[in-house]
Amino acid sequence: MAADTAIFDVDGTLVDTNYHHALAWFRAFRRYDVTLPVWRLHRAIGMGGDQLVAAVAGERLEEEHGDGLRAAWAEEFQPLLKEVQPFEGVRELLTDVRERGFTVVLASSGKPDHVDAYLDLFGGRELCDAWTTSEDVEQTKPAPDLLVVALEKVGGRSAVVVGDSVWDFEAAGRAGYPGYAIRTGGFSVEELEESGAKEVFDSLPELREQLDRTDLAGT
Repeated sequence: MAADTAIFDVDGTLVDTNYHHALAWFRAFRRYDVTLPVWRLHRAIGMGGDQLVAAVAGERLEEEHGDGLRAAWAEEFQPLLKEVQPFEGVRELLTDVRERGFTVVLASSGKPDHVDAYLDLFGGRELCDAWTTSEDVEQTKPAPDLLVVALEKVGGRSAVVVGDSVWDFEAAGRAGYPGYAIRTGGFSVEELEESGAKEVFDSLPELREQLDRTDLAGT
């Protein structure tokens, strides 16, 4: 079935947030006297907060302090939010994909106020048909729920996913959607391909230049 919807991840794909999130999580864990290497935290960015604590620190810490850690992360990330910038070429890529006949949806597991701030950065409300937040699902990536809800929001038949992390493509694979990766999340080409990305691009402008040979070529 030909895809009629383009689903874009937001954090790390359209806006440059991954290292901000890693630092905020590092500081949140330190509040509970847990010190984790920032590189390890970075490798988990792209998961939703509901999944991350157990993934990097174990089920016991999730059971004892999961909600507190997520609250601490939100407090630590808030001052960093003003430093976040969109990646080069966001508006041009989203505009081009829409002009090729696709419905554009943003699949974010971010807090609603964070998603609002990101949309403001690149004029997302005028470029996208819908978007998700952490309030739309109970389980975030690598579970496929967020992508399924994103497609349902616009009544789409099938989707193509654009993301930056291995978790995006694990979720896309579980949902049955093909996907293309941008290296802005800091993962290697090999890791992204092994997680299911059909092809990996260095940047949004590079993807835009190559749209004609992807599943986002349109009709």
